Amino acid sequence: MKRLSRTVAIAAYLAFLAVVFEGGSRLLLSMPAVRARVEGPDDASFRLRWTRRKSGDHPIYYVFDEHDPVRGWRSKPNVRDLVVHGDEILNTNSRGARGRREHAQPKPKGVVRVLVFGDSFTFGDEVSDDETYCAYLEELLPGVEVVNLGVHGYGHDQMLLYLKEVGAPYEPDVVLLGFLYDDMERNVLRFRDFAKPRYELRDGALVLTGTPVPTPEEALAREPWRSRFSDVLTMLDQRRRARSGQAKEETERLSTAILDEFDRTAVGFGARTAFAYLPVWGELTRTEASRTARETFFFQYCRTRGIQSMYLQPFFLARAREGVKFKAHGHWGPVEHRTAAEGMKAYLLEKGLIPRRSAPPP
Repeated sequence: MKRLSRTVAIAAYLAFLAVVFEGGSRLLLSMPAVRARVEGPDDASFRLRWTRRKSGDHPIYYVFDEHDPVRGWRSKPNVRDLVVHGDEILNTNSRGARGRREHAQPKPKGVVRVLVFGDSFTFGDEVSDDETYCAYLEELLPGVEVVNLGVHGYGHDQMLLYLKEVGAPYEPDVVLLGFLYDDMERNVLRFRDFAKPRYELRDGALVLTGTPVPTPEEALAREPWRSRFSDVLTMLDQRRRARSGQAKEETERLSTAILDEFDRTAVGFGARTAFAYLPVWGELTRTEASRTARETFFFQYCRTRGIQSMYLQPFFLARAREGVKFKAHGHWGPVEHRTAAEGMKAYLLEKGLIPRRSAPPP
């Protein structure tokens, strides 16, 4: 009897502590000053930010997005002349690719087709349809179809899932990945712009988790029952792992496996793979040609895997010497997109990924 009473007392005490910790966490996270100190680039923080935006009647995504049960979100098909980011014009075709142009399936005989995957820099946030590097690249390579399959906020895991979903019907000759190191950090998340899938490495193999991705309505319905104390622990643990270097190691290990699978998948479709390192922010304004740690990781990876890599920085440096000013913040503008396309064209032709007959006449 005494043992039973003691067990009940311990259980009651633990329940009391749980209530205290949970209540305290909810109170602290309701304070903007506290949130600013503890929230970071982790699942819990991204999810709570999304919940607050939704609670304030803000759009869940951009108005041109919709829910996707596998990838989390995707571009709506058949968007027509939507004005975004001030005065930019956005269209998507019947399959959700950027721009109005349709791409026949099966691919017509004689057509050279390049599929481009990436995040918002590839999709072209803050520019119009004809100002993305995909649009410029198609302009610079007559006879080549360049299909812009970039989606804002995507990690490489979502790009891989997108490639697996649509790659075969497009029959690509080249699959091009617009690479940003920041996208690797998205690969370890389960929530970013919205809930998303996540690959895990188990015995060296990629295992997809988190699908089907819940709808926004389902995600909101679950939110009141989530533990805020668990959220706080997640935030603090992420800070610890970042300081120790553990987070970086996990990010690079998982991302390497995802990029390997991306390459294998493209080759399985009969395409050749090319990864382009997209210089952004401070990388655009530096004047020296030496590579950063992020660039070093990327090019070492591509070299060891035998994947064709594109180093676009020299093209930006050349334009800078001509007096061109590049943006050191936010997304690329038309000048940055055009410069990147010129660099990609040069690589694609030099390495024989695109036949010379597709090049514009001298």
